Amino acid sequence: MTHLLGAHTSTSGGVSKAIERAEKLNFTAIQIFTKNNNRWFAKHLEEKEIIKFKDLLNKSNIKFVVSHDSYLINLCASNTEILEKSRKAFHDELERCEQLEIPYLNFHPGSHTGRGVEDGLKVIAESLNIVHEKTMNYKVSSMLEITAGQGTTLGYKFEHIAKIIELVEAKNRMSVCIDTAHLFAAGYDFRSYKNYENTIKEFDEIIGLDKLKCFHMNDSKKDLGSRIDRHEHIGKGFIGEAGFKNIMNDERLIHVPKILETPKGKEQIEDLENLEILRSLIN
Repeated sequence: MTHLLGAHTSTSGGVSKAIERAEKLNFTAIQIFTKNNNRWFAKHLEEKEIIKFKDLLNKSNIKFVVSHDSYLINLCASNTEILEKSRKAFHDELERCEQLEIPYLNFHPGSHTGRGVEDGLKVIAESLNIVHEKTMNYKVSSMLEITAGQGTTLGYKFEHIAKIIELVEAKNRMSVCIDTAHLFAAGYDFRSYKNYENTIKEFDEIIGLDKLKCFHMNDSKKDLGSRIDRHEHIGKGFIGEAGFKNIMNDERLIHVPKILETPKGKEQIEDLENLEILRSLIN
């Protein structure tokens, strides 16, 4: 089996444009926004655009698509108005994924904004339970992303992710994404082979490797345990090539798609360069 590799790809001009762009770049895995990521809501997807997206995807070499939700969504906001808006927006995001037959909606768990860790985790699970109940027949999986833990952000410990999943009723609707920059900034060191093995073992014991369905492959501009979320090109940050070499050569995780979220220009030349480095690290 070969690695499924790609990058976050622009949907400017319509969601189907992302498939066209990704095909030109020979991606086999992509992440997209199905709407403007800095707005609460967007107009409904047009039927012809949904059909075009699915048709182009079926004819392409892309084997994995994940959508990332809006950055405004906070499923444990202490402000009741924001919390209500977040739940509605998350519902909308799941609906868009379902229409496009995108199997995963990736999201940051949320920021407790003063309500505390324990209460925050409970409210995230409560939010997911509410939205899952309203989308009971949907096939889309809600994909929790490991975070760097900046400010009051939750999800920077494996235990946080495990607790949310424990409290969610539809456990079959839950999956997890490891963002390498976030993981590193949160304090998990995976640069040496020994530390990498310890980290993966810990993840498996606390969350379960069966839940891991995606990697965001990003180097980190900030050092280990900084709790600051800043992405850097592969090998140019504090993680360095060694950490990515461990991931790229782990036979247990070859099937897990690996997607870049590193800085890029319009032509995504940087993505091709970063992917070339990742491929070069395979033994």
